[in-house]
Amino acid sequence: MSPSGKKTLDRVLSRAGLCSRSQAREAIAAGRVRVNSRVVRDPDLWIDPVHDKVVCDGESLRARRKEVWMLHKPVGYVTTANDERNRPTVYALLPEDATWLGPVGRLDQDTSGLLLFTNDSDLANALCDPASKLPKTYEVRCEGVIADDAIATLAAGVELDDGRTRRAVVQRLGGDDGSTMLRLVITEGRNRQIRRMVAAIGSRVLALHRTRIGPLPLASLPEGELRRLTPKESLALRHAVGAGAVSIRRPGRPSATRTRRDRRGSSRPT
Repeated sequence: MSPSGKKTLDRVLSRAGLCSRSQAREAIAAGRVRVNSRVVRDPDLWIDPVHDKVVCDGESLRARRKEVWMLHKPVGYVTTANDERNRPTVYALLPEDATWLGPVGRLDQDTSGLLLFTNDSDLANALCDPASKLPKTYEVRCEGVIADDAIATLAAGVELDDGRTRRAVVQRLGGDDGSTMLRLVITEGRNRQIRRMVAAIGSRVLALHRTRIGPLPLASLPEGELRRLTPKESLALRHAVGAGAVSIRRPGRPSATRTRRDRRGSSRPT
């Protein structure tokens, strides 16, 4: 049981929208956080967010406005803040001061398309919860000619090493002698799920691109660019996972222009 009204320090930083919980733990361990003028390095310290004064990097903790952004992720970027192999990360595509935004789920290095970022941990958890059954749409180029019965197998669910997949919506988009284009809509988010599903029918993914998450299409957002969701989009996303499950706070006025970010920035975190 938690002490009445208290939360762990890492959760207080995360809930304020300052950073993700893992980033909060890193900041605390590095001595960048003070509680009542004292440096604290224990992220699991219970504090009273109402009465205790929390300072991070010299700034008093203030709740940051909840925001959601979408990025058109290119192939070649990993969804992480720091990569031990020095591969480019999606944070190189974000504004330099956007370390407080965290990715919602992941797209692997060889997958492109729609990736969401937010500082609303409740919303992020709801979007990633398998119980939400939020549909995610992908366009997949598969090796070889995929027969109709294999497509039916994908739609009905295939047996993977971590259990049978849920039913999916599968549509043939076209192809040639060497490959087949499919559209897949799934309501799960297991690790490399679509690649494993395609492998289970005896094929291989040649290219994978996510085009939609719930009510949000990637639409015409250019590759490598990002933008803040409009208030209408943000509200639709929250409703898609259950309005009662997520506190709805009206975002600020969205930027009218898409933003291309400096890719020379240092690396920072399907």
